[in-house]
Amino acid sequence: MSDPWLTIIGLGEDGAQGLSTAAREALEQAEVVIGAPRHLALLPALTAQCLEWPVPFADGIARLIEHRGRRVVMLASGDPFWFGAGAIVARHLDPGEWVAHPAPSTFTLAAARLGWALQDTVCLGLHAAPLARLRPHLAPRRSIIALMRDGAQVEALRRYLVELGFGASLIHVMEALGGPRERIRCVPAQALDFQDITHPVAVGIATGAGPAIPVISGLPDDLFASDGQITKRPIRALTLSALAPRAGETLWDIGAGSGSIGIEWLLAHPANRALAIEADPVRAARARANAADLGVDHLQVIEGRAPETWPDGPPPDAVFIGGGLSEDLLSALWSRLPAGTRLVANAVTLESESLLARWHGRKGGALLRVELADAAPIGTRHGWKARYPLVQWSVTL
Repeated sequence: MSDPWLTIIGLGEDGAQGLSTAAREALEQAEVVIGAPRHLALLPALTAQCLEWPVPFADGIARLIEHRGRRVVMLASGDPFWFGAGAIVARHLDPGEWVAHPAPSTFTLAAARLGWALQDTVCLGLHAAPLARLRPHLAPRRSIIALMRDGAQVEALRRYLVELGFGASLIHVMEALGGPRERIRCVPAQALDFQDITHPVAVGIATGAGPAIPVISGLPDDLFASDGQITKRPIRALTLSALAPRAGETLWDIGAGSGSIGIEWLLAHPANRALAIEADPVRAARARANAADLGVDHLQVIEGRAPETWPDGPPPDAVFIGGGLSEDLLSALWSRLPAGTRLVANAVTLESESLLARWHGRKGGALLRVELADAAPIGTRHGWKARYPLVQWSVTL
């Protein structure tokens, strides 16, 4: 195997001063150095050809690969493989083509300044992501370190925390960690009013009291905007239990309605994927909004009706049918999906119940009838008001 032509160097705010001997040698021998203007400015004058990485980031990949075979150094922030550019670039190269020399990450430096145990701290890169990614992690007495884009985003974070009821949380605003411009200031979110925050910036959030999202399936219905087309909380908990999400798996949510099943599937593990199929464009838009509000904006919502509309890409690990149940749909799923796929279907009408009973007779699996009742007023007293019974079929293809 030939020597790597690309060296990925993680820079701290102290520039060349913090580089390892191997990283210094790579810079001295480089024919091309490519990086963001801020990174290039942290180094002394270089004899190599210096190129600025373009915006958007993806445009720089081809520009980098144009220099394959030359001695090239790519500059990145801190640890390039923790919310950094290293993994993105490495996906486009063979293993022997590159080597990396990371510096301490912003997360490492922040935890060291704050005295927080890094293994117990939530670490998020929000510089290019919506603040709602925080939502699943917001609960009293949590420690969160987040990379931020600039001072304006820190102000947006303050508003977000106050609106959610976490205004008493302590915010540690940390600028240029590890360099001569390092500055750390701490203030409750509701009182944060800094007008001079400079890039690069990270925040440490020591959360105060506030309304947390439960970590078990069956979230309260009022967390989801809905027109009534939603799998209600007790049934949703039973459905997620039957779907049995595991780390890194993909769900197809057919007839998604408010998107609640797909959203809870994604909340079960950060590596999970979910694709929701919904025929009604208003409901599809609502499902996207619900996912964004609950911090899982990566829910992919496809407008259409199965089996006419199918997601692209590899097959799912599990499928939920919450709407549009039909003989054609079940037949299409059986012909399309591989053995081992888990399928759960819910029915509330007699016709759909009969369909599930027939397929249960043919294919096996488990058939469950659920009858729920809620306490309701009867004059000055209370009695049980029954909900529509539901039949659930769960089976492994």
